[in-house]
Amino acid sequence: MTACRLYLDEDASDTDLVFALRSRHVDIVTTAEVGLKEATDAEQLRWAAGQGRVLYTFNARHFHALHGRGMREGESHAGIIVGAQQTYSVGEQMRRLLKLIATKSPEDMRDQVEFLSRWGEGSPT
Repeated sequence: MTACRLYLDEDASDTDLVFALRSRHVDIVTTAEVGLKEATDAEQLRWAAGQGRVLYTFNARHFHALHGRGMREGESHAGIIVGAQQTYSVGEQMRRLLKLIATKSPEDMRDQVEFLSRWGEGSPT
């Protein structure tokens, strides 16, 4: 199975998380690396979709709304993972992201929103 490639938006782009995931061979880029720090959420989701990258964010409200609007208007995306910055340490985010991308293929993630909270111990395998 091909692994999901990730795109971390500005609020989820913790340098320690990026380093931890890259050291585990996850294909990951950040808003700063691709020059999208000033881009809107809609522009970021479109960019991620165009690159076939699953977007990881802490901005649940905006991206869930974009997902809903996009589905109504026939727009597709590569997937959205929503985390909670105050809830999980970098290590816990990494473990949950690794579990999610080891379980779900890019095809499984297409046009889906996954909440990181589902991917802890005892979560889907």
